[in-house]
Amino acid sequence: MQATDVLEFEADDLGALDRPVMLIALEGWFDVAGAATHAVSAFTTAEHSVTIGSIDPDPFYDFTQQRPHVTVDDDIREIVWPANDFTLLRQPGHRDLIRLVGVEPHLHWKTYIDAINVVAGALGCEAIVTVGAAAEALPHTRTPPVTGSTANAGLASSLGLTTPSYQGVTGLIGALHAALEARHTPSVSLRVGIPHYLMNAEHPQAVAALTRHLSHVLDAPTSVDLGDQIERWRTVHDEVIESDEQLMMYVKMLEAEFDRRAEANIPSADDLGDRFEEFLRSQRDDKE
Repeated sequence: MQATDVLEFEADDLGALDRPVMLIALEGWFDVAGAATHAVSAFTTAEHSVTIGSIDPDPFYDFTQQRPHVTVDDDIREIVWPANDFTLLRQPGHRDLIRLVGVEPHLHWKTYIDAINVVAGALGCEAIVTVGAAAEALPHTRTPPVTGSTANAGLASSLGLTTPSYQGVTGLIGALHAALEARHTPSVSLRVGIPHYLMNAEHPQAVAALTRHLSHVLDAPTSVDLGDQIERWRTVHDEVIESDEQLMMYVKMLEAEFDRRAEANIPSADDLGDRFEEFLRSQRDDKE
């Protein structure tokens, strides 16, 4: 099975793209509480976005684990299968984004990764940015940090990011970054922390943190405002935690540790955005 067998994609009528970067978020192991897919989905407006391709779900999923949904519209029933769609986001004066929001596949990871590379290559993507969310020892009373890493030594140096040091089992995102590094395609992994004692809740605060970070780093404006949701979310969880003295003491301990670490010199999203653009510009200059 080849990537072209599972890929529905046509780029001939798109014209020249402006400094395109691919942005990827997949439901699954690397997206606790769906924060990453919600954040990446925020970069969509009907006026400036168009679906340009999709990956056929049939070879990649065990549908007893990732079940399709049934919808009914005007008495017509429809089966909705797990979607992996590529969307082109164009906003005048800003770089073009190719967004892939989907579901981490169960099977045939190499073919799935090849399909991503086919689209990225055909569109001339300058880099690929993956977005995730992971459970961490963080208090819900603080804005969660967005951290990043890259296996590209030049990009790590330019952005002040770490290179991956994790050893152990991995997911599709880890395999994707390894494949991108082998192809010398610049890539960055960004992730937001989710309070590990609230993993089953929605996390508008984490979604907002990721959205703001991506907007600055990628020079990609978004009008999403989650302020009211965040305020309600904090109020509900504050009330629950204040009713449990032991949990409240634990959260205070997390707050103290978080504030201590926050004093470290971590590059701001604006700084990362400037450095990211400078790195990609140097890559373009080297090719000319």
